[in-house]
Amino acid sequence: MKIQRNPTRSVRIGSVQVGAQHPIAVQSMTATHTQNIDATVAQVTALHAAGADIVRIAVDSDKDAEALGEIRRQTSANLSVDLQENYRLAEKVAPHVDKIRYNPGHLYHHERTRPWQDKVTYLAKVASDHDCAMRIGVNCGSVDPAKKERYAADDSITPMIESATEHCDLLDSLGFTRFVVSLKDSDPTKVVELNRLFAERRSDVPLHLGVTEAGLPPDGIIKTRIAFEQLIGRGIGDTIRVSLTVPNPRKPEEISAGRQILDDIAAGRLRSVVALNPQALNIISCPSCSRVENEAFVELAQQVKEMSQYAKEYAITIAVMGCRVNGPGETDDADLGLWCGPNRVNLKRGSEALGAFTYDEILPKLKAELDLVIKQKS
Repeated sequence: MKIQRNPTRSVRIGSVQVGAQHPIAVQSMTATHTQNIDATVAQVTALHAAGADIVRIAVDSDKDAEALGEIRRQTSANLSVDLQENYRLAEKVAPHVDKIRYNPGHLYHHERTRPWQDKVTYLAKVASDHDCAMRIGVNCGSVDPAKKERYAADDSITPMIESATEHCDLLDSLGFTRFVVSLKDSDPTKVVELNRLFAERRSDVPLHLGVTEAGLPPDGIIKTRIAFEQLIGRGIGDTIRVSLTVPNPRKPEEISAGRQILDDIAAGRLRSVVALNPQALNIISCPSCSRVENEAFVELAQQVKEMSQYAKEYAITIAVMGCRVNGPGETDDADLGLWCGPNRVNLKRGSEALGAFTYDEILPKLKAELDLVIKQKS
């Protein structure tokens, strides 16, 4: 299958180049706690051996940053760091990585009176000083609140496009062009629309594709395939990740799934003739990462999927999120949402908090709420 790629520029990330002139790169993210150096190095090694071009690691504290230095010494993989709310950690981690990923929607958490433009200027200087690329990572569950409030509540597309575009414009004005953009949603249809619209505006900027919180396989792979086939088939996309909710030893499955999708698209073996059924049950769950405070989250996601099958013919969305960083916001749009802490699971109906329950208590509580939602829809 001959695909005319969007004319995106080349961006170097360690030993890998992404952009129209290069093969589409495949990446993943560690799910181990970053401060557990041995476990994290083992997972980076496993992902690299499986064919990961780039491996992302989350850093949320000074201790995480210190651990990253030792992880870097023990691996030759191309490393990306995922900055959370504290953008100031960039200068501590930049010497050890090849790319810095920041979320425009998270910049306001730290130093709230400081303009976001100043923060991005700082990030660009740190990246430039340490030979790092950057990713502007715009996510549906954590859009810049100042941007979001300017648009209708049911318009999730425009604030994300505007946020990504203005950050690109600022970096361009600073003379920093070594960046890529990602626009992610848990709905593959929205992922297609977001990336299509952005590619029309900025055909020069490499795009990292992914369906966030795609969930458990095989459903998570199917959702991702739907988006990737429609985008890559149009020449949109320069690097990808398949985000799956799987136990730590199975994280390399993200790489094999991504490679398989790319191979199928190249060979014309397209499968997403129709989109997901909008009238059926939809389970979304995040890929486990180092922010997960209890690995029972992965098993819980599987239990939720199994328990809820009696509701499979209802247009209901259940979200299962693994951490307190993204969980509260990224469950707001679901009919029912769970976000997991170390000992308790928080249950929500839409944006309304219903309480926090132990891992042993949560399934019956969720089922009772699911029965109420079904009754309302019947």
